[in-house]
Amino acid sequence: MPHFIALIHKDADSSYGVSFPDVPGVFTAGDSIDEAMTKAAEVLAFAAEDWAALDGTSFPAPRSIDLLRADPHFIESAVDAVIAAVPFRASAEAAA
Repeated sequence: MPHFIALIHKDADSSYGVSFPDVPGVFTAGDSIDEAMTKAAEVLAFAAEDWAALDGTSFPAPRSIDLLRADPHFIESAVDAVIAAVPFRASAEAAA
């Protein structure tokens, strides 16, 4: 099963925000880190369902952590973030 790397940020008076360097514009949040991780897997699957219809392209493929660490934008975005691997379960319809 593929995994997407997620960046989790938390400010003092905020929820845990989750973003995905390989899936621009897709993000979620949760009041706890467990809730944020659960929502992260859900939002990836949800985004994949209509990605081609909305964006006109195939859903992005996840990059490895090694490839991301070579990306200057990722390095900048990852400052003060927790880095997590979120499992991705695409429906057969979304993968087509």
